[in-house]
Amino acid sequence: MLYGPDPGDDRLRKHVASWLTGFYQPSDPIKEARITITGGASQNLACLLQVFTDPVYTRNVWIVAPAYMLAFRIFDDSGFQTKLRAVPEDHGGIDIDFLKREIRKSEDKAISEENNEPKFKGTRPWAKVYRHVIYAVPTFSNPSFKTMTLNRREALVRLARDYDALVITDDVYDFLQWPASLETKTLSLDKAILPRIVDVDRYLDGGTDRQGADGFGNAASNGSFSKICGPGLRTGWCEGSEKLAFGVSQTGSTRSGGAPSQLTATFLAETLESGELQNHVLNTLQPAFGKRYQKIVQAINKELIPLGVGVPQTDRDVVGGYFIWLTLPRPLKGAVVTQRAKEDENLVVAPGEIFEVPGDNEHASFSHDLRICFAWEEEDMLAEGIERLARVIRGLQNEQDKASEATRPQVAEGESVKDFW
Repeated sequence: MLYGPDPGDDRLRKHVASWLTGFYQPSDPIKEARITITGGASQNLACLLQVFTDPVYTRNVWIVAPAYMLAFRIFDDSGFQTKLRAVPEDHGGIDIDFLKREIRKSEDKAISEENNEPKFKGTRPWAKVYRHVIYAVPTFSNPSFKTMTLNRREALVRLARDYDALVITDDVYDFLQWPASLETKTLSLDKAILPRIVDVDRYLDGGTDRQGADGFGNAASNGSFSKICGPGLRTGWCEGSEKLAFGVSQTGSTRSGGAPSQLTATFLAETLESGELQNHVLNTLQPAFGKRYQKIVQAINKELIPLGVGVPQTDRDVVGGYFIWLTLPRPLKGAVVTQRAKEDENLVVAPGEIFEVPGDNEHASFSHDLRICFAWEEEDMLAEGIERLARVIRGLQNEQDKASEATRPQVAEGESVKDFW
């Protein structure tokens, strides 16, 4: 019940480090010095921005889009409202070529404006100020459902090093994974499918301790107990190099108030030490969510795919998370489908437009997309939800067909259609 150490409850840090080592299986065990306990992924995103950015010197925040929409205000609160830039995805995840081209442009602009040093953040021994921030959800992304390939993760780390960028990843869905097969009965997987970007940064080309590096690294992993234990816990962890993890622990609000979520952290340390939480994830959450995923995808294949609806990355061996991204057949608009679904079918889905980066939808626009969640409802409700969505889409397509027929010119006997166009 007292103030805790700045990096968080020591026992929780120890058990988180051990748990992550077993799941991600890096070449070397993860040391607890790489872990700082946080008040959850969202709170820690704000802390990372406070410690490691300057609203003038930091050129842009590059956000992989479609993006988690509730992160936008966190960036806004840190002074980046006019500096948010969307980075589109393709089949493999983040479009590295696009990002590299646009970062070069921003560097040229900064040089022309003589933006050479932080304006508001003084020299602090526990911190540094990065020139760029890149924000992504690389595995089972919210909202796009995609998983960034290993090649893209490595390319992203190299790019971040070239341009002094901090890659902040929300790795909050990684433990919620299962085989993509709709037939399998085994829905528990106890090993990660890919190294996190923070793991890549730790080892790639000499890692964070390579010659000439400052030791802070170029990646920070945001973890959270919200998705695997309970959102009301408001507890998570940040992993990075030892210097970066310590810098996070020196955020002013943490130094003032003691370790974030101190009491809750002690509860979680107990569940990890006993193995109760690991067992809950492996034997309860993964099978439950996996069955819901199978149910909803079977319904999508039956009801939506024949209508022209698209789903990304259908060739994966492992899937997970909470969400599935749907691309509607044109010219259907996500906002129209969402409104009609609510009004006619009492069905709530999210329109793609709310996941666009504010002020920058030129290269990443999602007016023809939807996000659906399979994690909340029971299995039987999921199939019915997809059936209702199919009725909405089918009804709108029928309306469009009738409208097209009504405006089509009538062809008199002996004349051809081409005479009228």
